[in-house]
Amino acid sequence: MAVVDCSNMAEQPKNPHDAYFRHVMSEATAAAGEVRSVLPEAAAAHLDWDGMELQSCSFVPKELRSRYTDVLFRTRWDDRDAFVFMLIEHQSSSDDLMAFRMLEYMVAIWNRYLRHNQHVRRLPVVIPVVVHCDPRGHRWSAPTELGDLLDIDPGMRSALGDCLPRLRFLLDDLGAADAAALRARKLSVTAKVLFVSLKIGPGNSRLGHDLLPLEGELRVLIEDYPGEFDQVMAYLWSVGKTDVAGFAPLIDRLGPRAKEIVMTTAEKFRIEGRTEGRAEALLDQLGVKFGAVPDGIVERVRGAGAGRLRVWGARVLTAQTLDEVFAE
Repeated sequence: MAVVDCSNMAEQPKNPHDAYFRHVMSEATAAAGEVRSVLPEAAAAHLDWDGMELQSCSFVPKELRSRYTDVLFRTRWDDRDAFVFMLIEHQSSSDDLMAFRMLEYMVAIWNRYLRHNQHVRRLPVVIPVVVHCDPRGHRWSAPTELGDLLDIDPGMRSALGDCLPRLRFLLDDLGAADAAALRARKLSVTAKVLFVSLKIGPGNSRLGHDLLPLEGELRVLIEDYPGEFDQVMAYLWSVGKTDVAGFAPLIDRLGPRAKEIVMTTAEKFRIEGRTEGRAEALLDQLGVKFGAVPDGIVERVRGAGAGRLRVWGARVLTAQTLDEVFAE
């Protein structure tokens, strides 16, 4: 099988929606189930689903990674190379230029392929999939066809005909499906929990009740997938509004191990929240004393632990420059 250059390594997304999506969809079985749910059956029959291999690449530019994350798999289409490219979009409004962005990413995949397979005279198929997950439940409203982005009148469109570029990406709009429909999909357990959590998690103050239909799947995660229920709870705690008491209906069903994980997650986020507060307070102090704080310092402060923040906070009282605050 030919290779694709993956020197542009994917970073772990900082947005909780993206981080959870990448964690689950980086597993081939989960990704295969999702793509098969949106791909026409006639096309799905030709792909080697068991041979999907994750590529450690990201084609989303750094400035857009707060809005999207992507995963790329290499596989075979009958006896030919093929790629499956998945991107999740979690904005509160659809990206009108998504079809153009997907074309850019596909061209980037082909360019990387050609750099490492210079003998080929044909390009591998790239199957583009966009998963739309609006935290407020809004449906996708932007074009999925590249041709629909072209600013031409019907007469010009007809005259140019096949000269116009054509591309349509596969769209999985979670806003158009309810939680019951997502539970009914033929997905891996981890993927099913992912999509339902993406659907019902943000802003939800009743997760202990609303997750009860997933009791069976969550029990499987606890018993057979070490660490996966922890991932689910970390995501739900990040985006939801349910406190420990609110998770009681679910904990009562799932037992002591679930309770332990919920309590551990709650404590972790309590500590992280306190550390985040310290970081923001320190940045306020730095701004008052030294003026505008450089982006590099802001990132350093927000990424620091509680101990380091205490040291820097004490230095602010006597330091004359930023360098004195952050001297090693």
